[in-house]
Amino acid sequence: MSADTEDVDLVGAAIVENLGRVALFAALMGAFAYVSFPNPFSPAPVTLQVLGVFLAGLFLGPVWGSVSIGLYLAAGAVGAPVFSGGSAGLAPLVGSTAGYLWSYPVAAFVVGAVVHGGLSVGDPREAGVVRLVGAMVGGTVVVYAMGVAGLMLVLGLGPVAAFTAGAAAFVPAEAFKIAAAVGIVRSDAFVAK
Repeated sequence: MSADTEDVDLVGAAIVENLGRVALFAALMGAFAYVSFPNPFSPAPVTLQVLGVFLAGLFLGPVWGSVSIGLYLAAGAVGAPVFSGGSAGLAPLVGSTAGYLWSYPVAAFVVGAVVHGGLSVGDPREAGVVRLVGAMVGGTVVVYAMGVAGLMLVLGLGPVAAFTAGAAAFVPAEAFKIAAAVGIVRSDAFVAK
């Protein structure tokens, strides 16, 4: 008795390809967490994680981009040392940086939805620079809003102190990350085949 399995697809090729990209961007987020600098004006360090959020939304779109960041959070929650400074577990997800971490999937969704004009995924290089920058500014607003709210809840800071420490202290770094993401999208090195 033989079974012909040549024509059987348990999972479509597009799903497998997207899952591979999700894992890749989750790993990239973990690597970006290790690029960390203390911020003298904030309890949260400056990392490249927001750049990873931008790139996930830009290249994977709103749905798969947010799934990749969700996978990153799940990996850190179960003990992979992928959070800022190599931390892991549930503590970062409820500590002073919790608002930022929980904002990442939402921000990736916003970036992807704005750049791609909805839930479908296209070539981010077709988006104009204004649209790219606008999408990432929108994602940054999400990160700052949730990060500031987290600082207010966890550390008991007032709105002005939380905004100063949780958003204003990071504006120069975010401008650099936005410029880097635009450069990556516009680079010929990332042309899809």
